Amino acid sequence: MSAEAPSHDTAGQLQTLEMRGIVKRFPGVVANKGVNLEVRAGEVHALLGENGAGKTTLMKILFGLHQPDEGQVLINGRPARIGSPADAIRLGIGMIHQHFMLVPEFTVAENVALGLRSSREPFLDLNAVSTRIRELAQKYNLRVDPNALVWQLAVGEQQRVEIVKALYRDAALLVLDEPTAVLTPQEVDELFVVLRQMRQQGHALIFISHKLHEVLSISDRVTVLRDGQVIKTLETKDTNRQELAQLMVGREVLLRVEHEDVPASEARLRIEGLRAESDKPGVPALRGVDLEVLSGEILGLAGVSGNGQRELAEVIAGLRKAVGGQVWIDGRNVTGLSCSQLLDSGLSYIPEGRMRDGAIRDFTVAENLMLRDHTRHQYSDGLFLNSSRIAQQSDQLISAFNIKTPSRETPLKNLSGGNIQKMILARELSRKPRVLIAAQPTRGVDIGATEYIHQMLAAQRREGTATLLISEDLDEIQNLSDRIAVVYEGQIMGIVRRGEVDARELGLMMAGVRRT
Repeated sequence: MSAEAPSHDTAGQLQTLEMRGIVKRFPGVVANKGVNLEVRAGEVHALLGENGAGKTTLMKILFGLHQPDEGQVLINGRPARIGSPADAIRLGIGMIHQHFMLVPEFTVAENVALGLRSSREPFLDLNAVSTRIRELAQKYNLRVDPNALVWQLAVGEQQRVEIVKALYRDAALLVLDEPTAVLTPQEVDELFVVLRQMRQQGHALIFISHKLHEVLSISDRVTVLRDGQVIKTLETKDTNRQELAQLMVGREVLLRVEHEDVPASEARLRIEGLRAESDKPGVPALRGVDLEVLSGEILGLAGVSGNGQRELAEVIAGLRKAVGGQVWIDGRNVTGLSCSQLLDSGLSYIPEGRMRDGAIRDFTVAENLMLRDHTRHQYSDGLFLNSSRIAQQSDQLISAFNIKTPSRETPLKNLSGGNIQKMILARELSRKPRVLIAAQPTRGVDIGATEYIHQMLAAQRREGTATLLISEDLDEIQNLSDRIAVVYEGQIMGIVRRGEVDARELGLMMAGVRRT
């Protein structure tokens, strides 16, 4: 570790970054097909595209994690060789990944100094580091305590540490990959204040996000990628959400779900005083949760990641033991029942970790579609599987749910994330559930697959299913839900009806302010 920030020729002097004719090939796929991108000092340049459009590959090339097969990178019109992240940092390029690269047990100052040479080698000069951090914090309106331990910081505060870490290394251009994915609305507003301040100070910013309203709010220009190619670069002030979505997908996209009235009746799912531990023994994840989901209703559960959402879904689905409280389905106490018993009770579960809890990557599409039902009499005679019946049902589901796969015998690992999620939807919804737990159903999928998943959830609502929608995407919660419950540190902060409060009020509850 060290306190000495690097010195280089381009930091603070970067006027333009150009990526010209970038081509990157991997076995069986061309990720970038002659991509041209220009980013200027003093602008926020948004990079949009579906999953697989080539955004991540392009940014990995810019940060030295991949080498292009063709094309070149130019800084201020001069070719730049970026063979590693160290080269990128030396040239004034910083990158903030969606999953922060911080050591939780270290202080802010220790994290910022990590990997740099010390001005007092072999000793560590954290006082000098802390002084510089405070200077940067004041200049860019960042609230950062150099002496705080990272694990004690909120998510938004950790993100500010990542920004300070890049600024400490004199980043003139900063790449932000899905920077708002785990932030409350208030934290997003604070981040945008910082980004606008950086823009005024002459930094160039590349902003990658799936949230179109944020792109329209923060960016000056937008470049849209599709299938590894640049479709269009345009001024943000001259476009709108509908046009950007259409450019990303190549067709018109329905950004909002029709929310017609469905008469909600009896409570299909009832949760009373539910308590559960986290993965750390003795540490509570749920602390007396009370919820009720009606037939024909979508109840959205909003909250910042890590506040008990995953544990709640796992307890309901029989994957985690409750240490107190009860779960009822259709008036029957199902607390502690096995997964198969819960399935027989009318529960379907779309898990947060689709490849951990929802599918087997080396099984075929057909095998995964039958994963929960292969022992039922229509697919098995007790000893042998009915291959023809399984093939027929699999083909019907592949067609009905528009799963893009070469065949039903294709290994699931060969499918895109969006199509794997469609497969899980097909399996769970084909069972005609009375209660549906949908945990992060659109996480990591592109706008086209998100549109389809939203339509399927709305269709289940019309069928009378009681749906508990767990999502960290507040737009998704507000778009789909009839009522919204907010969870914070394993407790419900309040439950409101659709349209009753705005994003700011929801954000306050997500930050721990209980609604009276």
